[in-house]
Amino acid sequence: MNPAIRTEIFRRWREANPHPKSDLVYGSPYELLVAVILSAQATDKGVNAATRKLYAIANTPASIVALGEETLGKHIQTIGLWKAKAKNVIAASRLLIDQHGGTVPSVREALEALPGVGRKTANVVLNVIFGEPTIAVDTHNFRVANRTGIAPGKTVEAVEKKLNKFVPDEFKLHAHHWLILHGRYTCKAQKPDCPNCIISDLCEYRHKTPDPLAETKPKIPARLSAKPAAKKSPKVRAAVAKKVTRATAKKQLAAKAPAAKRPANTDSVKRPAKAAARQRRAGASRVKVA
Repeated sequence: MNPAIRTEIFRRWREANPHPKSDLVYGSPYELLVAVILSAQATDKGVNAATRKLYAIANTPASIVALGEETLGKHIQTIGLWKAKAKNVIAASRLLIDQHGGTVPSVREALEALPGVGRKTANVVLNVIFGEPTIAVDTHNFRVANRTGIAPGKTVEAVEKKLNKFVPDEFKLHAHHWLILHGRYTCKAQKPDCPNCIISDLCEYRHKTPDPLAETKPKIPARLSAKPAAKKSPKVRAAVAKKVTRATAKKQLAAKAPAAKRPANTDSVKRPAKAAARQRRAGASRVKVA
């Protein structure tokens, strides 16, 4: 994929959604940090359902630590890997209190030093909270980058490196949101919605989902769809006509033949012969008696 096509793809995404936002619901940098930690191998919808109740009673590092790991676990047990996540959130909250005064740091190294925070989580926080043009790569971004041809790569690190290299600077601030939203709602894993995709004509995916309306074709009646009979040459037509004439002549001759020449009824021949034989046998018996 060349730079002009990449630019056009992001231009269309920006035109359709100038100010993309995360689906995660949060009210502070700390709430976003916790939500992103919980979102690993979980849906944003599931995370929001859990944090809505959690943040109503505890939404700061100190209040989360006060809950304790067991109580926190009960609030997030609807999320996958909740036990490990509860442990990480408590540990990260303690570290924020001890080393950062309870605030979320704006330095990558400090963020990635927190338990449960990897490169993707750090990129999200740096981008959304601190406005850095970082590009977080999750399963959606990874799929879209490879399918479309924007930044193909075999690993998350390879894809992130190519995205940072190929995405024009003017689009980098919101690039990861456009990629995530496109992968979540249009370029879905099982069946991408290619007929309604705004970049379908630019995408390099070879197995695009066909448009069901384009597949529907009116059925042509058999009498109309049948191929016309091939025209016969003059010689063939003459030969066929000659055969027909001969066959017709034979039928006419057979119909006009005299009745005497027609085969006799075998039953009428056999009956007189049998009667004569019976008469001869009767005469012979009378002679013997005399």
